[in-house]
Amino acid sequence: MLAASVLWGTTGTAATFAPEVGPLAIGAVAMGLGGLLQALVAAPQLARHAPRLRWRRGTVLLGAVSVAVYPLAFYSSMRLSGVAVGTVVSIGTAPLASSVIERAVDGRRLTRRWMLAASFGLLGTVLLCVAEASHASDQAGPLSVAGTLLGVSLGVLAASTYALYSWTAHRLITREIPSRAAMGAVFGLGGLLLVPVLLVTGAPLVDSWSNTAVGAYMALVPMFAGYVLFGWGLAHVPASTATTLSLLEPAVAAVLAVLVVGEQLPAAGWVGVALVITCLAVLTAPTGSGGRRGRRHPRRLAVEDRRCGEHAEIRSDEAPPTPYAPSP
Repeated sequence: MLAASVLWGTTGTAATFAPEVGPLAIGAVAMGLGGLLQALVAAPQLARHAPRLRWRRGTVLLGAVSVAVYPLAFYSSMRLSGVAVGTVVSIGTAPLASSVIERAVDGRRLTRRWMLAASFGLLGTVLLCVAEASHASDQAGPLSVAGTLLGVSLGVLAASTYALYSWTAHRLITREIPSRAAMGAVFGLGGLLLVPVLLVTGAPLVDSWSNTAVGAYMALVPMFAGYVLFGWGLAHVPASTATTLSLLEPAVAAVLAVLVVGEQLPAAGWVGVALVITCLAVLTAPTGSGGRRGRRHPRRLAVEDRRCGEHAEIRSDEAPPTPYAPSP
């Protein structure tokens, strides 16, 4: 999960090398091509587990629509409200959205450890936002109020869809579908939904070699490789933990902006980076029973019984399809 967050943190810096490419084109090429590549690589697993995926088609479709909406909202939010504000709203509020979904749908209780880690992470992300926003306003002047409000609204939409596709992928994985098949189905279908957007807005991507290189990098590295790692991580942690770990992304983006782009990060921003690292340390520190449980074989998945809330461990390649009704 942390490795995926590091890769995602490079997208803002990469996009600076193609400033004439619009946010819709960037989002469509990154998530669209990256999703189609995931489906292509996972084709054998998709064919093998097609009956189970059809049984959970409602969950797959919900995840795919969320995958298609997320990059369009995320990159548009950054373009309208600024990179700092767009990132902090989109990524910083995703753990809260995930916790609401898990609490409402799964009845999952939030641990004190998660709440402590999330508090550190959100505070650190807010400090990063304030620091970067103040630096940007000193250079470019205040952004329009209407554009900022629209950007924040799109950031909330991005956070909600990020939480939704994380939850749907985790739900498929814990319902006897291997992570590669689950991610290939959700992101492959989401990538198909983004193809029309790419065809309409993607002309600037082929105007120059640098634009093409940025598009290829976004699709192959942070989106394809990053979400492969993300899928593996979702096999072992709930969606709320996954989205909290992704708070590393804005910290990585801020550091890269300093080292590569040449921006300056005020002291408050470095305090924010430190708080995000503290959040990750609290969340990933091993515990007695949790650490032992986390070392089980990756092919043994915890399957929750929807009716009684009990847990059992089964091998994903041996269990028959469950007789339950499809999840929404």
